[in-house]
Order: sequence, then C-alpha cells, then structure tokens
Amino acid sequence: MAAENRLAVVAVGGNALIRDRDHQSIPDQYEAAALTVAGIADMIDAGWNVIVTHGNGPQMGYILRRSELAIREVAPVPMDYAGADLQGALGYMFVRAFRNEFRRRGIAREPVAVVTETLVDAADPAFRNPTKPIGSQLEEAAAKALAARQGWTVAEDAGRGWRRVVPSPQPLRIIDYQAMAHLARAGFVVIGCGGGGIPVIEDAAGMLQGVEAVIDKDLASGLLARAIGADLFVLATGVERVALGFNTPRQRWLDRMTLAEARRHDAAEEFDKGSMGPKIKALIAFLEGGGKQGLITSPAALRRALDGETGTLFVP
Repeated sequence: MAAENRLAVVAVGGNALIRDRDHQSIPDQYEAAALTVAGIADMIDAGWNVIVTHGNGPQMGYILRRSELAIREVAPVPMDYAGADLQGALGYMFVRAFRNEFRRRGIAREPVAVVTETLVDAADPAFRNPTKPIGSQLEEAAAKALAARQGWTVAEDAGRGWRRVVPSPQPLRIIDYQAMAHLARAGFVVIGCGGGGIPVIEDAAGMLQGVEAVIDKDLASGLLARAIGADLFVLATGVERVALGFNTPRQRWLDRMTLAEARRHDAAEEFDKGSMGPKIKALIAFLEGGGKQGLITSPAALRRALDGETGTLFVP
C-alpha cells in the first residue's frame, strides 16, 4: 500500500486518551495522545496525507458533569458548545503532540485543528427517541428533578443509576469537508470532526442551528472519508486485527474482509455492540458509499499494517 501522498482519514477513539481510572487527568490524556500520534506519524513519515478524527465521549461526560455541579451558579453548557469546547481542547492536545513528534523526527509538516460541524436531519427519528446516555449517574429523584428544571430526558442506565439521554441522529454531511480536504492535500496534518462533529440542523433558508445531540464518531469519520475521496479509512483501536469469536475458544484473527463478508458477520452479531461492532458498521457504510479501502489496527501497528504485516484490511 504505497503512500505517494495518498490521503487517509484516521479515526481515534476518545477512550484512547484515557488508559484507565488512574490516568484521567489532562496531563495523562496528553501522554496517551502522544503515544497515539507516534503511530500516526509513522504513516505520515511514509508519505501519507492524513486527517485525524477523534472521539470525545469520556471528555463530554466530564464537561457535562462540571456543568451539573455548577448548575446553581451558572447556566448549563449546551451540548453543541460543549462539543466545540472539546474540539478546541483536544485539537490543541493533538496539535501539540504532533508538533513535538515532528520536531523529534525532523519531519517538515504542520498540524492544524479545524472546528467541525456535522449536518443532521431535524426529522431524524432519534430526536423522538433519545437513547444515548451522557453525563453522570444519579439517583432517580435527583435525575428527574434536573430533567424537570432543564427540560432533559432521563432514563435508567442498566442498573447503574439514572442518566440524561440525548438523540444520536445519523450524520448527513460534514459541513467543513472541503476546507479539511484542501488543507490535507496541501500537506497539513488536519485534526477535525471531533466527537463526530458538532451536530447542527438546517432551516428552510439554509441557516444552521446547533442541537442537543451526539453523533457516532466512526460513522461521521467514514462519511468524511467518502466526501473527500480518501484512499483509505483507518479505524485505530486497541487491537492490531479484527477477530471472529473474540475471547472465545474459536477466536480467529482476520487479515482481510470483503464487504459481503463484513455484512454477513455483522448480521450474525459476531462483533461486540459496545466496541468492534460500531466500527464494522462504519466500514460497511464507507464501502457501500463507494469507499476504496478500510483498515482496522492499533496506532502503534499502523506502519506495519500499511506494509501488509498486520491489521485487517476491508475491501469492496
């Protein structure tokens, strides 16, 4: 998979920045970002142009919890603005990590972060049925009191307490995709589409308005990759390859998967719904939409995966 300035979208999960409960501070997250960036820098050093997208699930939980704690003193932070805050903060984290890595290696590239909006449909059924839990777990009475005061929807979360739930609509268009593609093809390393992008809806006059929702980061990243005609869509995760029967006696690692095979395995619920499953669905959507190639591997294994030594390659 020769580079020759080909363009890739590399999606990194928000959980990748938090190794465990003992490493949740901002300095800890930066150190984790630096480790992730080192793997992506191997790819850039090989000649790839790269757009890095990232999740923000844990970090969104933190910022909303701070908002809850301060709710008697200051107005709560709307979710679209919280997403923008996190795109700036995590964008800065990745930009600094890339800049330092490039200096160490003598790589003449510049990183840039782009605050990104993602269009969703105001009529998406998700707005009538919020299901995505965010924020902290609360006692039922406290959760319902907050819901009445703030106009939230709350629900019991698998026996772990009551939480606010918000819509998770399908992404329709990455508003800033042209700017991101232009920067990436000019050689900048772009960090964008954080948290799947800030969800916005469009009125009849074409005016945009932020909404209280979250967008699946992997689906939005695949949509971005299709929109810019990326040569490769990479989902960076905690394992080097995808396995069937993961953590069972029949576990089998896969080097390659066709679209038809991915559809079949997904329909058979071969992949965990909370981890690998959404990534497989994102790659299915990417290939169905005309995407060229997808790859699942760990950040540290990226260079070897691009050389065909590891990773799971997805093809139409």
